[in-house]
Amino acid sequence: MLIREYQLSDCKELAELFYNTVHTVNAKDYTIEQLNVWATGQMELEKWNRSLQEHYSVVAVDKEVIVGFGDIDQWGYLDHLYVHVDYQGKGIATAICDKLEQAVDVEKITTHASITAKRFFESRGYSTVKERQVVRNGIALTNYLMEKKQ
Repeated sequence: MLIREYQLSDCKELAELFYNTVHTVNAKDYTIEQLNVWATGQMELEKWNRSLQEHYSVVAVDKEVIVGFGDIDQWGYLDHLYVHVDYQGKGIATAICDKLEQAVDVEKITTHASITAKRFFESRGYSTVKERQVVRNGIALTNYLMEKKQ
């Protein structure tokens, strides 16, 4: 597996990976209504690309297949961390997270973890600051503000 920096040509494939991961991996913790407002399938690729280019963004590739991605901003906010449904539990999220955390020189790293991802972040030394309810199109989604001191 190779972890490399994000490229513009990755954007569409990452959007598909995001949608498919949310709708399969996160389905055990969220209702179909919640999944549909979280990952609508109607991505604004230009806006997403801009965000990924503004952050330090990496892509995990295995045999020319993108199997995961993540990004972090200069202030230590870890925004996305998603692994392809067929590659769960193989250390990909750990490898991506290691790369992202090492890329920033900050006192703490923060993220908004889903119910599904909370245990992963706890295993990396993150602690929960607070539980949050994010409302999208009238549907509430639970996530957790988490932080890790560097």
